[in-house]
This record gives sequence, structure tokens and C-alpha cells, in this order.
Amino acid sequence: MISKKKILPAISRITFALAVLIAPLAIAADDILRVAIAKSPDSTLPEGWKLKTFSGTADFQTVSTEIGPTIHLKSNSSSATLIKELNFNIKDYPYLNWKWKVTKLPPKGDVRAKAKDDQAAQIYVIFPRWPAMVNSRLLGYIWESNAPEGSFIASTKQGNTKYYVVKSGAKNLGKWFQEKRNVYQDYKRWFREEPPPVGSVSVMINTQNTGSSAESYIGDIYFTKN
Repeated sequence: MISKKKILPAISRITFALAVLIAPLAIAADDILRVAIAKSPDSTLPEGWKLKTFSGTADFQTVSTEIGPTIHLKSNSSSATLIKELNFNIKDYPYLNWKWKVTKLPPKGDVRAKAKDDQAAQIYVIFPRWPAMVNSRLLGYIWESNAPEGSFIASTKQGNTKYYVVKSGAKNLGKWFQEKRNVYQDYKRWFREEPPPVGSVSVMINTQNTGSSAESYIGDIYFTKN
């Protein structure tokens, strides 16, 4: 028979070992605000995301890829976005992280020209301000066809939408990339004010301006403290 004196120290050691393993996970969870992408049982769209179509027919699907659940975006002379509502202070989680892959660009797309403003992959952080249609601020991180990588560009269509060109051109088509941007600093740079709370994140694809087509994948979206 095993005595209680032997069992209790063993349990204590196991409890301590589990605590050591669990503690970093708890810290990591507290440092990450993840934007869930989960397949809905009755839709091709990710659960909890809302679809808004501006032109043509939207083509979004939730698919499994090597990076996990991912949003597959396709456009054929169309424009549409998926929106996930959030509510947090960007100063608490200033860094936006995501992974993406573009497989087809709208060849004539150019964010600098209103008549050519098409991109294969866009991810936005939206800061609602009343009235929303006039005062809301949008920061867009885009994969461009022609505008130079690293450019900060104001939208030619909406005064309160600002872009940062993260990737540009076809040289990296078909490859996954991990991206990270300090949204808080980008907001301060553009709008010269403290940001209001984040209201949502959206992913978008559009090719209606150039009458072309595009395809991309976006996933593993989360905000971090550093």
C-alpha cells in the first residue's frame, strides 16, 4: 500500500509542474487579442463576420490552409468586404498581426488613382466616430499592384481612409507572409490625435474599377501588446 505521505508530495510536484506550464500560456493569452476565423455551419463565411457588397457578386469562403482557418477572397469586377465587430482600446493592443497570400493581382490597380483603386488584399482597422459615414477613421493595410511598397497614401475616395502599402507587385505571388504594424503609431501619424476605441476589423478585395479579377487569402489575425 502506498502511504499518503508519498502521494501528497507527488501530487504537489505535479500541480507545480502544471502551474509552470500553464502560467506562460495565461500570459500569452493576456497579451494577444485574437480575431476568430471559424467556419460557420450554415455559410461559407466565417462565423460572426458580416458581409457587405458594394459592386458585383461577393466571393468569400472560409477554408483550411497550412496556417489554419483562412478567409479566401476572390473578385471578378466586384467589390466586397467582410467585417468583424470588436471593441477595445488600440493603445492596449497596438500591433496588428496577420498572414496573407496573393495569387492574382488586378494588373492595372493603383490606389493613387481613383479610377484604378483596386487591390487583391486589404485589411482595415476601423475607428467609428459619430456620424459614422462622415467621421469614422479607417487605416488600411494593402497589397498593391503598382503603388510603391512602404508608401503612406490617402484615399482618393474617402478623406478619413488612409493606406499603408505593405506589399506591392507580382514578385511574391503565391507565397505566405507574416505581417505586423503598429496601428496606434500609424493612427497618430495620420490623424494627429488620440484614437477612439476600435469598432471593427475588415478584409476586402475589389476589382470593379479596372474590370479585372484577383484572388487572395488572409488569416491568423490578432492584436498584440508588443
